[in-house]
Amino acid sequence: MKLAILDRDGVINQDSDAFVKSPDEWIALPGSVEAIARLSRAGWRVVIASNQSGIARGLFSMDTLNAIHTKLRREVIHAGGMVDAIFICPHGPDDGCACRKPKPGMFLDIARRYDMPDLSGVPAVGDSLRDLQAAAMAGCNPWLVLTGNGQKTQNTGELPAGTRVADNLAAVVNTWLSEE
Repeated sequence: MKLAILDRDGVINQDSDAFVKSPDEWIALPGSVEAIARLSRAGWRVVIASNQSGIARGLFSMDTLNAIHTKLRREVIHAGGMVDAIFICPHGPDDGCACRKPKPGMFLDIARRYDMPDLSGVPAVGDSLRDLQAAAMAGCNPWLVLTGNGQKTQNTGELPAGTRVADNLAAVVNTWLSEE
């Protein structure tokens, strides 16, 4: 099975320091929806793994988050693809959960969901250091995109070993599909 794990904010859609709190605030980055559709059509299972502490902070409800994800899925379907699953961590930074990136809990849940003994070789795309750290701790191949917080993350000089860098999600997908 070909599986790709993607962060959401800053990778698929515009990020916001004030959080993406409604479907109207969810705005796809250029080429990202089409990139997901291309992966899907090529037989990949596309899974999103996203910290969503806005729920714990009371900034939006689970119903609102579901409406945001319905918009995301609808746009991908309109482009001819599908998102196989969306995993979220609804906890705040101080809640001490195992699922909030940079911890690998969400990735381990994905492995269990897909009955995979481990995630070695599975590519995971993020724009923040915590995305890459969680991916690396779970055994994934981390990819940094320079959208969202990607430039700032690259400048930290703290990328996990083996992290590959691309301009955006479309460039990552181009590389993956050309390497098949």
